[in-house]
Amino acid sequence: MNTNYQLPENMVNILEENKNNPDSFVELIRDGGYVPPNMDLLVDAISALSMGKNILLKGPTGAGKTKFAETLSHLFNQPMFSVNCSVDLDAESLLGFKTLTYEEEKQVIEFIPGPVIHAMKHGNFLYIDEVNMAKPETLPLINGVLDYRRTITNPFTNEIVTAEGGFNVIAAINEGYVGTVPLNEALKNRFVVIEVPYIEGEQLKNLIQTNTKLADEATIDLFVKLSSDLINAVSQGKLSEDAASIRALLDACDLAVLIPSKRAIQRSIIDKLDEEREREFIKNLTETLF
Repeated sequence: MNTNYQLPENMVNILEENKNNPDSFVELIRDGGYVPPNMDLLVDAISALSMGKNILLKGPTGAGKTKFAETLSHLFNQPMFSVNCSVDLDAESLLGFKTLTYEEEKQVIEFIPGPVIHAMKHGNFLYIDEVNMAKPETLPLINGVLDYRRTITNPFTNEIVTAEGGFNVIAAINEGYVGTVPLNEALKNRFVVIEVPYIEGEQLKNLIQTNTKLADEATIDLFVKLSSDLINAVSQGKLSEDAASIRALLDACDLAVLIPSKRAIQRSIIDKLDEEREREFIKNLTETLF
């Protein structure tokens, strides 16, 4: 296994000098980056990736898993190739495909690398989103990529591809959704699992201020309170996780700059829900707050 995973020098220094002060990582994250509710999440993810381990980000929809992955890619100065899993995901979607092209007026077959092959050959990050949406028989194709071998035999070219130094894998999972399947143990054991919870309180307020156009502090505070109430309702089983999506909340904050907040919530959060009971619950909550 190639273990040439080097952190940027300033991050190495921070890891060594501030082991008991993980908040120092905040200065490395640009505006719009993911600042987790518990900085241990960031330290643990950085530590795992620097040792060549794959990480699996596990948490509710809209909690910021993709943003977390993008932030890690930025911190390691690594481009990131992405795979969006679905029931239609196949070997070509992962590895690439053959196509006809011309060389000096002669027709030849050319292989176009997919995200897995591309990331391996360039020593970049690979992000596999909603990994449990893929059919169980698809992902074992890359088992050798995910373990100590970091190698795959490309079935389309018979080329043996070994990952360059710097290559690593970040995957994300939403559990319990329609169309998802449990990860088999062989796949799960190839990852270090990091739970990604919702962002709340002051961190959510800062996120709204830096990632939306909403500037009125009183209105921002109301949206932070709305998010807290939605998260509590999810934990009590009154709402599905979709209702507390931070992504949807940020959309509502943006819309609230131009239209009334209650309508912004209606369009961004309420109208996405299928169950009338959940819709009414959030309508009543919105009326109370706004």
